[in-house]
Amino acid sequence: MRANTGEQWLEGRIRKYGPISKLSLFGTPTIFLTGPAANKFVFMNEALVPQQPSSITRILGKRTIIELAGEDHKRVRAAIMQFLKPDVLKNYVGKIDWEVRHHLKMNWIDRQTVTVMPLMKGLTFDIICSLIFGLERGPQREGLGKDFADMLAGMWAVPLNLPFTHFNGTNGLTDEEIVDNAMLVMVAGHDTSSILMTFMIRHLANDQVTCAAVVHEQEEIAKSKAPGESLTWDDLYKMKHTWQVALEMLRMIPPLFGNFRKALKDVEFDGYHIPKGWRVFWASSMTHMDANIFQEPYKFDPTRFEKSIPPYCFVAFGSGPRICPGNDTFVRDPMPSPSQGLPIELEPKPKNDL
Repeated sequence: MRANTGEQWLEGRIRKYGPISKLSLFGTPTIFLTGPAANKFVFMNEALVPQQPSSITRILGKRTIIELAGEDHKRVRAAIMQFLKPDVLKNYVGKIDWEVRHHLKMNWIDRQTVTVMPLMKGLTFDIICSLIFGLERGPQREGLGKDFADMLAGMWAVPLNLPFTHFNGTNGLTDEEIVDNAMLVMVAGHDTSSILMTFMIRHLANDQVTCAAVVHEQEEIAKSKAPGESLTWDDLYKMKHTWQVALEMLRMIPPLFGNFRKALKDVEFDGYHIPKGWRVFWASSMTHMDANIFQEPYKFDPTRFEKSIPPYCFVAFGSGPRICPGNDTFVRDPMPSPSQGLPIELEPKPKNDL
């Protein structure tokens, strides 16, 4: 993984053994599956539950939606989804806009060079603090930031007034479930969003055509706003091409390399028997980079998302009952990242083009 050769290794297995093969990973018998039908089997079969490394469970807790199954999973997921309904998300847009404006003013304007990835991580952290925890800039947010950098040192030493707590009575979440899933949302959203923005900036810096289209779309929205006016929910819906660029980046560099499921009972797929207790491994890039599904898969082409993608082919967000709440909670371990954090030079835009 750290050598960035995981995809090539899996492609070699597929060429040698086909889309279904048996192997041993971390001392556990494992079945590797690939293809849309396999994705559907993995995502929709209730007998297959996520199997996370013990280190993740120790950090995030045992009561997150990636660990729970059955009715407990449905109950906790329903509670989290209350914060991701459109009526609720609409209230977040102005706060996000303010955080982005402040971030650009403090870290980008009048700078000749910046290192993108740490800045994107900082911006994402500030947005999460504002939306999830209601923490304004100050000692508490700074304290949480230090703890977040090393969660094993105890990120929850900072006293927080969690919006999740109002679910205690209405949705029956325990304190442990509230804390564990707040940590999950924070960690997952932070990594996926910051890495996606970093790779988008890297690509746009080297793709003049796509960059020009994204800039034009954003400038048209800016022209409709009064000076200092915040973005709205309706403005986000106008960012169609920008979102297609994000989806194409997720297709080519998915935040989730792959994941394990554990068979709770004997199951069968395509005539193959998978015994109880065995792991099932799937990898998102195997379908994302399949030329039978996406023509010229190694070509960056956001317009491919102008039309509907066949089910279980684009799985950057997972699918089925465990699809990411808000489509944003999968993480890759280790996460894809530029080795130097993506240092770039900034070139001021000519004033007559503003």
